[in-house]
Amino acid sequence: MEKGKALSAIADSVTKLDLHTGSNSKPINTSIGTSNPQFSRKAWEKRRPPGLVSLCLGVIGKHLEDIILDLDEISGNFPADIKMAMAAIARRRKLLNDEVIVSLADSSWEFLDISGSDVSDIGLKKVAEICKFLRAVDISQCSKITTAGVSELVRHCHSLEILRCGGCPRSDYTARRCLGVFKPKLHDMEGDSWEELDTAEIVNGAESLRWLVWPKVDKGTLESFSTECPRIIVNPKPSPFGFRGTKVPREAFPDIALDDPIVEDIDPKTWVLHGSIPKATPPLLSSNGELSVAEKFRLAFEERDTRLAPKRAKNARQHQRRAEREWMMMNARAKALALASQASKSLHSRSLALALASQASKSLHSRS
Repeated sequence: MEKGKALSAIADSVTKLDLHTGSNSKPINTSIGTSNPQFSRKAWEKRRPPGLVSLCLGVIGKHLEDIILDLDEISGNFPADIKMAMAAIARRRKLLNDEVIVSLADSSWEFLDISGSDVSDIGLKKVAEICKFLRAVDISQCSKITTAGVSELVRHCHSLEILRCGGCPRSDYTARRCLGVFKPKLHDMEGDSWEELDTAEIVNGAESLRWLVWPKVDKGTLESFSTECPRIIVNPKPSPFGFRGTKVPREAFPDIALDDPIVEDIDPKTWVLHGSIPKATPPLLSSNGELSVAEKFRLAFEERDTRLAPKRAKNARQHQRRAEREWMMMNARAKALALASQASKSLHSRSLALALASQASKSLHSRS
C-alpha cells in the first residue's frame, strides 16, 4: 500500500515538473512534428546518444592495432555490419591493407570503400572472389591497384554498378587504362550482323557498370569513354529529374564517402591518431607548386608512425606479460598460490604413480 502511494506521488511530481521555467524560456514549437515529421525524426536521431554497439566499436577502433595480427582468427564470429564498420575504422586510421580487408570481407557486402588504403591487386582480387554481390566500390587514391585488380573486380562482381577511382597520379593512370577493361569484346568476329551474336560471345565488358566517379578526368579520356562506353556515365551531376530518366544513386556523388553511413554513430575521435585534436594545417603547396617542408615532414612522420604501430602493440603486450610475471614473483600470496598449484600437481602425479605401481604388483602376484 505504501509502495503504491509512493509511485502515485512520483507520477504526480513528474506531471507537474516544468523543465522550461525561467524568464528566457520559450514554448516548445509542436508544429514541426505535425508539419514535417521527417525533419522531426532526423532531429531526434541526431540528438539521441550512440548505441552500445557503436561505443564498443569505438573502443575497439582506438586499439585496433593491438588485435590486427589476430584479426583473421576472431573476425569470423562478427556480423557483416560489424566487419564493415571495422574496415571503415581501419581505413580512417591508415591501417587497411590486404590482410585486414581479406580478414574482414563478408559475402553479403554490397559496398566496398578502400580509398586511400594500402590494398593492392592481390587483396582486391580476394575480396572480389568473396564479395560477389558488390554494387559500389571506391578504389580512389589506391596507388597499389592496377588494371589487373580492376579486371578481377569486374570479372567476379557481376552486379557492380558504381566505381569510384582517381585522386592520385597512379590511380588516375589506372583509371585511364581501364577503358579497355570496360569496353565489350567479341569472341566471334565472323558473324554477319549483331542480331546473330549470342550474349555469351560478348565478354569482358563490365555489363552492369553504369556510373564512373572520377573527378579529375581529362577531356580526352572523357570523350573516349563517351564514345567507346556510352552506357557508363562519368561524374553524374545531382538533379531532381535524374539522368536520362534514371535516378542517380547517392553512392555516385564524389562528396559522399561510401562508408560514412556505417560509422555515423561512432565517435570521430576513434580514428584520430594518439587522441590529438586536429589543428589548422598550413598550406600544402608552396609558391612553386611543390609540397612545403612542413607537409613533407608531417607525411613522413605519419608513414613512420603507421609502419611502427604493430611493433608498438607487440612491445606493449610483452611489457604486460613481463609485469605479470614480476608481480607473481614479488607478491607473496601469488607466489604461494603458484607453489601450491605445483605441489598439488606433484602430489597428483605421485598418487598416480603409486596407483600404477600397486596395479602392476597385483598383476604380477596374480600371474605367479
